[in-house]
Amino acid sequence: MTTGIAETARRGGREFLAMALPASRARTLALLDAYAATLGDSLTVPCSPQINPPRWEAGHVGWFQDYWIARNQQRANGTACNPEHERPVGRLPQADALYNSSSVAHSTRWQLHLPDLAATRAYLAEGLEETLSLLATTPETDAALYFFRLALFHEDMHGEAGIYMAQALDIPLSDALLAAAIPLPETRLLVVPAGQWTLGWSGNGFAFDNELAPHAVAMPTFAIDSEVVSWRRYLPFVEETGAATPRYLRRHAGHWQQRVFGQWQDLAIDTAATHLSWKEAEAWCRWAGRRLPSEAEWEMAARSRPDFRWGQVWEWTASRFLAYPGFSAHPYRDYSAPWFDDRYVLRGASRATSPRLAHPCYRNYFTPERNDLHNGFRSCAI
Repeated sequence: MTTGIAETARRGGREFLAMALPASRARTLALLDAYAATLGDSLTVPCSPQINPPRWEAGHVGWFQDYWIARNQQRANGTACNPEHERPVGRLPQADALYNSSSVAHSTRWQLHLPDLAATRAYLAEGLEETLSLLATTPETDAALYFFRLALFHEDMHGEAGIYMAQALDIPLSDALLAAAIPLPETRLLVVPAGQWTLGWSGNGFAFDNELAPHAVAMPTFAIDSEVVSWRRYLPFVEETGAATPRYLRRHAGHWQQRVFGQWQDLAIDTAATHLSWKEAEAWCRWAGRRLPSEAEWEMAARSRPDFRWGQVWEWTASRFLAYPGFSAHPYRDYSAPWFDDRYVLRGASRATSPRLAHPCYRNYFTPERNDLHNGFRSCAI
């Protein structure tokens, strides 16, 4: 997978951001349209630990941008910003009490008196207009642009969340919102020779705090799949062992089918196996006499081998989500630090991921039971 767009996004200046921020917002609004077409303007959904109320999700995106840009009196300081400094109230006086994910517990979001859909759209539109106005006079430095880049990536992440929420809720989506699943070439075993590898982000531009600090790791020789595991490789494990049928799959009239945004379709057997938990990935590896790669192995292969193909699914690794040596939390304190230890790292990107986020240094992380994302895996020889 080419990472040119992701590299540009991390180093892009005002001109790039002035195009990218509205593009990300357009996806947010397209998802709101799709939700409203199925659910009505109330956008009422059942309470679930894996999703958010759609109006809360959209309002949170607008709040985050407003909080870290328009209301941030220290935004020019970049990562040196004191996140606890006093901020002006902003255009929606109760916004912090509604949309601050650090203080509004997930289970309470269904009981909040949220603005209606029209007011939510207006809040998003006014916020983006102010953001772009402030961007136009911002110096072209990494520190000054830090929060604009952070807000862009944050909205890109929530756009992806809106897509896997639509899958869970059987909401039809336009093909434009999700890249097509492509048949995988035959898997080859790539032997990566031993050597020293620098793990993490190096250089200028934007980095997430959990990608820092870059550090050298001694890597033994390893052999890793050139492709992620396909359904053709995964399903014999289910059929032979009686393992649970993966989420969104069923056997119908002797054939495998997959539920895609509310519609059952014949399963494309040579596409990436997806919506798999870490436990399912690890169980397949034990059955196949394989193992999951570490995140260091994944990154080394992705950045050193052009025949290592990725980007169809987020890929579970064997690595716990831990701080790198020298870790220091960035101003958005709750992005990484609260989640260390009990989650596993996923690497790569999925068909629902914005290309701006699809960078081989990016560390995604979820608890091992999650199977609602576009997540799969590849394996290594033991």
